[in-house]
Amino acid sequence: MIGNLKPLEILLIIAVILLLFGAKKLPDMARSLGKSARILKSEAKAMKKDDEAGAATATTAEQTATQDAPRTIKAAPGDAASSRPVAEPNHSAQN
Repeated sequence: MIGNLKPLEILLIIAVILLLFGAKKLPDMARSLGKSARILKSEAKAMKKDDEAGAATATTAEQTATQDAPRTIKAAPGDAASSRPVAEPNHSAQN
């Protein structure tokens, strides 16, 4: 869409932006936009590292866990009283 704009139209858009926000506020707005972009980029990298570390830890934990541990039904966050063990079905007893 930007490729379809003529130079005069681009100058008109810039002039309207300058009139609306004022020349004094535009550098501050650009600076804060740059800071926000840097913060977003660093947070995305941190989340990616956390996901990779969590996946490696999860696979290690799964390999070391035994299957004899009782399974539990997870309750809503903060509602620990309603968690309870689940009995495994015994298929050989039914036949």
